[in-house]
This record gives sequence, C-alpha cells and structure tokens, in this order.
Amino acid sequence: GITDLDPIPYDLLFERFLNPERVSMPDFDIDFCMDRRDEVIDYVADKYGRDKVSQIITYGTMAAKAVVRDCGRVLGHPYGFVDSIAKLIPMTLGISLADALGESEKAGKNPDLCSPELIERYRSEDDVRDLIDLARSLEDLTRNAGKHAGGVVIAPSALTDFAPLFAEHVKAGESAGAVTQFDKDDVEAVGLVKFDFLGLRTLTIIDWAVRAINRRAATATPPGSTPESRPLDITALPLDDPEVYALFGAGETVAVFQFESRGMRELVKRARPDRFEDIIALAALFRPGPLGSGMDRDWVDRKHGRAEVSYPHPLLEPVLAPTYGVIVYQEQV
Repeated sequence: GITDLDPIPYDLLFERFLNPERVSMPDFDIDFCMDRRDEVIDYVADKYGRDKVSQIITYGTMAAKAVVRDCGRVLGHPYGFVDSIAKLIPMTLGISLADALGESEKAGKNPDLCSPELIERYRSEDDVRDLIDLARSLEDLTRNAGKHAGGVVIAPSALTDFAPLFAEHVKAGESAGAVTQFDKDDVEAVGLVKFDFLGLRTLTIIDWAVRAINRRAATATPPGSTPESRPLDITALPLDDPEVYALFGAGETVAVFQFESRGMRELVKRARPDRFEDIIALAALFRPGPLGSGMDRDWVDRKHGRAEVSYPHPLLEPVLAPTYGVIVYQEQV
C-alpha cells in the first residue's frame, strides 16, 4: 500500500483531493525520511522512465540588497562603501529599491519601507546615485538557477514534449541531473502534476529511534535464548495510551513534530487532549486563521464543558460532533 495509515476511521474524503470543482490540479505532498528520499526519486524514475521524471528548477533573483552588493563589487567600490549603502535598505521581505527610495505605491501606503538616509545620500552623492541607478536596472533579474527542495514532475510521455530541460550545476566528478527549465508555476500551467517528495527530519529521527530500540533489545538477549518481545513496530503502537496523553497535557512535547513550538505547547496544556482525534484537531487549530478568530478557545471550552456544545442545525450533529460543534476541517464544510 501507499501508507500504513487507514483513512476510513478518520472520515478522510478522497474527493478533497480530486473533484470536478477543483480549479487546479491536485497537489501531492509526501514526507519521507531524509536519508532515503533520493531512493524514492530514483525508484519513481526507474518505474516511469527517466525521460519522463525530473525535478523542478528554481530561479534566484537579484533582490534589493543583493543587487546593490553585486553592482558595487563589479563597479570596484570599496566593500565598506557598498555595505553602508546596502544596510540602509530596510530589512523587509520583498522590499524593492523603489520602495526604499519612497517612489513606489507601496511606500506611499507604508512609510516604514522608506529609508530617509538612503534617499538623502541618493540625492547628494554621485557615486551612490550611479550605484543605485545601475542596481535598479538589474533588480529582479534571474541571478542563478537551483533545484526545488522536493518538487518532482512525472509526465505521461517524454518531458521534452512539455518543457525544456536544464542540466543542473554539480561539482567535478558528479553526474549532472536534468531539471525542468519551467519553474513550479509554469510546470503546472502546461498541465503537468507536481509531486512534493519532501525529506522530513522527524521521520529520520523516528527511524533512528526504532532501529536503536530494536538493536538494544537484540543485544540484551542472552545467547541461546529467545527475545522476550517482538521487534518494535511503530505502526502497531496503541493510540489510546493514557500516559502519552498525560505528557501532552503537561506540554511535554518538545521534539514532537508540529507540537514543539511554545504557542502549540501552551494550546496543548489548555486543551488536555485525551484521544487521538483531539491531537488531529489541535494540529488543525494551531494556524493563524483559527487562532485569530478564537476557534481554539471555543473548541477547548466546549471540550471541557465550560461552553455549550451546539450545532448550526440538528442534521450537522453527526458531522460536527467529533469537534464539539466547531467547524475545524475542510471535510466538514
């Protein structure tokens, strides 16, 4: 099978991923152990044909600070001079030189994007003006090509029927792999489906832990005797162990995937989950939208009897009962 997880007990709907109302193609995000992710990509390439499988290119562009530093280096200006100019550009994600100079519509709405000192030096120093003007002519141009962290495309025929290919830059002695010259958005625009084969460190750590436990159990067994227990199978662990839920309720979830941040640990302590469905709900509730609307507080209060569990309509009770009447999941909608 594709996974050891059974979707049926949790009412997962296949139609969430593929239905006639979807505007875009479905997105496949699959997590693998970091150490063996490349094996998965090789398997897919062998199964479907290496001419039909490729990873996806990414393009690095010359952003405001970087383009100033690059231009200053090419023009032969001293490092200290160029560095002083680049540091005048505010540390704001996605800022442009036009924003920093106060010439854009965004800067008109948000004065924090402007840099008064940069504007002053641009107006009064010829070297600064020449550097900034050259940088503005090159800003946002593609600077380098890379490879998407996890994106893979599988085409129905040879990839060259759909997209040009690019030989990625590799070190001496390594074989260059092919990636699409179209980025992830363009790949989807030409009708190809993007698969995200992601390397997740948590799965690697779990694999290490299981191996270490089983290795220790094997070496602890005296010669000639049989092990007292079977090797640990993580998929067979019970999901109703009260001691595990006691740890969650105490906020002892450091290094537990998606439950280790300070905010999530505070939410878990308030929620005191006692069943696996609660764990699923908390992972869905700890997002900006639900947190901003107070859904997390409503869910916790209903779970612990501090608020009435009510439903918008009696017919919705079977759908909303697992989440105490709070609409948490897309499937419930």
